[in-house]
Amino acid sequence: MTPMMQQYFEIKNQYKDYVLFYRLGDFYEMFFDDAINVSRDLELTLTGRDCGEAERAPMCGVPFHSAETYIARLIEKGYKVAICEQMEDPAKAKGLVKRDIVRVVTPGTLIEPGMLTEQRNNYVCSICLGDAGIGLCFADVSTAEVYATCLTGDNAEARLQSELGTYLPSEIVTDLPRTEFPALADFITDRIGAMLTDAQGHRFTYADACARASAQFVNLPEGFERDSAMVSAVGALVDYIAEMQRGDAAYIRELTVYSDGQYLDMDLNTRRNLELCETMRSKEKKGSLLWVLDRTHTAPGARLLRSWIEHPLLSTQEIARRQGAVEELCASFMLRGELGEALSHVLDLERLVTRIVYGSANAKDLRAVAATAAMLPKIKRLLSACSDGELSRIFREMDDLADLRELIDSAIAEDPPFVLREGKLIREGYNADVDYLRSVQTDGKSWLEKIAAEEREKTGIRTLKVAYNKVFGYYIEVSKSFIDQVPEHYIRKQTLANGERYITEELKDMEATILGATDKLYSLEYELFQEIRGRVAAEGERIQRVANRLAELDAYLSLADVAAKNHYVRPEVDNSDVIQIRDGRHPVVEQFVKDTYFVPNDTMLDTGANRTMLITGPNMAGKSTYMRQVALIVLMAQIGSFVPAAEARVGVVDKLFTRVGASDDLASGQSTFMLEMNEVAYILRNATRRSLIIYDEVGRGTSTFDGMSIARAIVEYTTGRKIGAKTLFATHYHELTSLEEELPGVVNYNIAAKKRGDGITFLRKIVRGSTDDSYGIEVAKLAGLPNEVIKRAKEVLADVESTAKALQAPNVKKEEKPDDGMISFEDCINEQVIEQLRSVDLNTLSPYEAMSFLFDLKKRLQ
Repeated sequence: MTPMMQQYFEIKNQYKDYVLFYRLGDFYEMFFDDAINVSRDLELTLTGRDCGEAERAPMCGVPFHSAETYIARLIEKGYKVAICEQMEDPAKAKGLVKRDIVRVVTPGTLIEPGMLTEQRNNYVCSICLGDAGIGLCFADVSTAEVYATCLTGDNAEARLQSELGTYLPSEIVTDLPRTEFPALADFITDRIGAMLTDAQGHRFTYADACARASAQFVNLPEGFERDSAMVSAVGALVDYIAEMQRGDAAYIRELTVYSDGQYLDMDLNTRRNLELCETMRSKEKKGSLLWVLDRTHTAPGARLLRSWIEHPLLSTQEIARRQGAVEELCASFMLRGELGEALSHVLDLERLVTRIVYGSANAKDLRAVAATAAMLPKIKRLLSACSDGELSRIFREMDDLADLRELIDSAIAEDPPFVLREGKLIREGYNADVDYLRSVQTDGKSWLEKIAAEEREKTGIRTLKVAYNKVFGYYIEVSKSFIDQVPEHYIRKQTLANGERYITEELKDMEATILGATDKLYSLEYELFQEIRGRVAAEGERIQRVANRLAELDAYLSLADVAAKNHYVRPEVDNSDVIQIRDGRHPVVEQFVKDTYFVPNDTMLDTGANRTMLITGPNMAGKSTYMRQVALIVLMAQIGSFVPAAEARVGVVDKLFTRVGASDDLASGQSTFMLEMNEVAYILRNATRRSLIIYDEVGRGTSTFDGMSIARAIVEYTTGRKIGAKTLFATHYHELTSLEEELPGVVNYNIAAKKRGDGITFLRKIVRGSTDDSYGIEVAKLAGLPNEVIKRAKEVLADVESTAKALQAPNVKKEEKPDDGMISFEDCINEQVIEQLRSVDLNTLSPYEAMSFLFDLKKRLQ
């Protein structure tokens, strides 16, 4: 095997689970199985290379300057990539060029802008499944954010799924092999869609993890080391990131530890049902709550606002602090406009500084830092007049980065190239040596023009020209019609179809001078750039603090813009048990009905006489929209936003649950009803008196009697002393409306509708009282069912209703007939019908089967 292939295998054996990008000249090459897999998945040409063995090694490659695009596609397909670079200049190397891994790219450790989504974080997560609890740590390497917590108690595994659903990491590292947690492993890969790196127990040992965490973070909370599972998760993730970055992850310095009682608890189903950040059907941002609230001007601001929506607060003081900032900005149209204009010129400092610190930033990235710093004085001037405490804090903590801006402006060219080793990086006047070498370049080019003119005059060849290419260097080109006039001292180098190319000794001497100056210039510019980048990187923490303050300001400004535009009000948020909303509106739906009037509705909930709103009404009337509206208004209030209402008072809720709709989960073999019952069971086990619960038509996935029985039992359990939570319960089981008289805390409401002939008009207004009609046939007609079907449905309904009334009619004493010892045919039929009624198990009949059974009995009686 050739020395190069021996070197390749030495490196590849250390990274067997990775695609190895092996640098050869201007290409990254892949060999053997890597080449076969990558050529297939990226549709590249598969070639071969002699490797010293009988068979040629399969090979494919990509240009080094466009490698990022190909790496991003591989990451999307579930690969991990190790990048092997040439560690010395091949032209100066003696023997085999030294190569080593400089970067390992995995889904959770990306820092390249082309591989990341600007408006959302990209988390890598570690999970320690310990005996004392579950340790969790999330980190976004591109922004240096790190969060950790420890989950304990009987519902720790369910809460783990909720946390994963909140952060949606793209990669997860665990201590145990996946065979020891198969259900969780399936959840990670199938529901979260994350890459799972399991069996990493060597990273999770407590002593090593504690030492790594202590050395890494400057703000560890008191008593941090007592949560052994969390410590192990944090230390393991630091170790993993450092290995992937081929360094010590020194830029990541601050850890945020959170616990129960800090954020509103929502499970994955609730987040999906409320469509907080994406819609259920299309998985798009448009149509979600985030789509309504996000009017941010910067990528860090968009990411922070998304984080606020995913983590509503429980502290009324923190909520009020955010509300104050939004209120002052909302009140000043001019201030919002000027701040928005300034922020629109701010670039993604969070991710820029990460690339600068890790040494992957180019000169344009440094110019971006300077461009953002140029806007800071204006932003600080605008904030200086603000009276709100939160906005004043942002003003005080915002550094204008004047020194860094001055350094970059004086050193880096106004419009530098993306490539770092081809010059034009350093501004004229910054370094005398650079200026001298550039003058040699410039004078050399003018000398070339001069020598071309002199040679044309000497030889009389008017078409003679002096040019350059990388193969021959500088040369003289003469067309064929003048070849007989070429002087003898010209040395022929190349024959073309329409001419000849020559060199001279004088030309070669000048070439050495010019090219030598160019090489020196490029090398010097790169060295100076690295020095400047290092000086900026040393101020990474300062830049990061500025980025954080700008993100906060942008998020507040977005909430204020939306509040002003959509006529939101500041809700009163307290620690009471009351949710009182006057003229509330659905924040998303009202954006889609601009041409019509969105009907507002009131809400009154508490843990006393108004614990449960039992809502009846026809399909399509707006029951689901109304209940989601209440949940979203509560959530918006707890992130510090203004809300779509005329007036609102929100007592902080600790947990938010929704049981809304479902479809069969064929992959796991679970039916709609089974999924529904699983979700209800989770709610009943975890809800507290301070929770808000939404049930939408629970029990409809089974037979009528079973469903109604289950629905009633759920209302009783939720409303009663077992839980006593604030609840909205929509149902078509009109029999449940009797609970208002039987169970304290249940209040009947219905969505008003007006029937006109065969049609129906939905008034969209929620009113007190119950309804006894679901208007199903009228809704079916609105949906466009054929008239023949509608007509038949009405006939069937009439028959069923008349049969039901007949069965409910009181027994009328028949006229006694003389007993002649004979049994009449009518008596015989009646006895058979009665016996069938006695023997049938109504709980096992579906609505259709019950209707058919009644038809059969009626037919026999007639």
